[in-house]
Amino acid sequence: MAATPDARHLVVNADDLGLTEGVTRGILAAHESGVVTSASMMVNTPGFADAVRRAAGHPTLTIGLHLNLTVGPPAAAPAAVASLLDAATGRFLPLSHLLRRVFAGGVDAGHVARECAAQIARLQAAGVLVTHLDSHRHVHALPGLLQPIVHAARQAGIRMVRRPLESPRLHPWRVGATLKKVAMHAVWRDEDFPAVLAGAEYFRGLACRAGRHFEADVLETLNELPPGTTELMVHPGHADEELLRWDSYAGGRELELRALQSKAVRERLARGDLTLISFSAR
Repeated sequence: MAATPDARHLVVNADDLGLTEGVTRGILAAHESGVVTSASMMVNTPGFADAVRRAAGHPTLTIGLHLNLTVGPPAAAPAAVASLLDAATGRFLPLSHLLRRVFAGGVDAGHVARECAAQIARLQAAGVLVTHLDSHRHVHALPGLLQPIVHAARQAGIRMVRRPLESPRLHPWRVGATLKKVAMHAVWRDEDFPAVLAGAEYFRGLACRAGRHFEADVLETLNELPPGTTELMVHPGHADEELLRWDSYAGGRELELRALQSKAVRERLARGDLTLISFSAR
């Protein structure tokens, strides 16, 4: 039966599955609570093998690739993706350094496609059915990177790629989030996003504040969902010791997890005026 024109569908996607064991445990707990429906997995981080093992016990959680080009070692041979790496360490450049190299024209599109394909292949070789693709720090939105990433996704049979465009008109007084949203709109080029690819029609999550306000922000987002399909990006997790060596966002993950598992959020989702789905249902 076709959906009615005003039907509202929601994918709650947790980024960073596989970053560390603590992050993975938090994401799976949010899925077990009936809130998180999909997750995006990193393949070159300390918790990858643990995440593959744990996710196998959660067959209702659909999994995509969280393409990582800003931390850790590459999945491809370093010499084959050299323009993405720090020559001294053989590891990915921090985001600020990658941005400078991208805007200076120093990143080879072929290297981007090769690394993306290698990360997809590593996830598939682990037995994971890859339903979608997004990226750590939204690097796939950068000029010159989206097209080779889309090409690699299509070659691997992945139809759903995140289109991370959240309206700057939502919570414009949150200056940091609004600047991120404006920047994302400025660099995204729809001509690099072929019609053959799919994704959620709407994206939310950049404006949700970590901390004690996160629960209220999620509830407001749920109350204001437009008709169609929206992806809500979240980052629940447990801040273990390994995480502090890999990522600056730590304590906020615990707060997100508690908010997503809260009675208020779960009751709001159960009200019946929106439908939780995963990317596999699209």
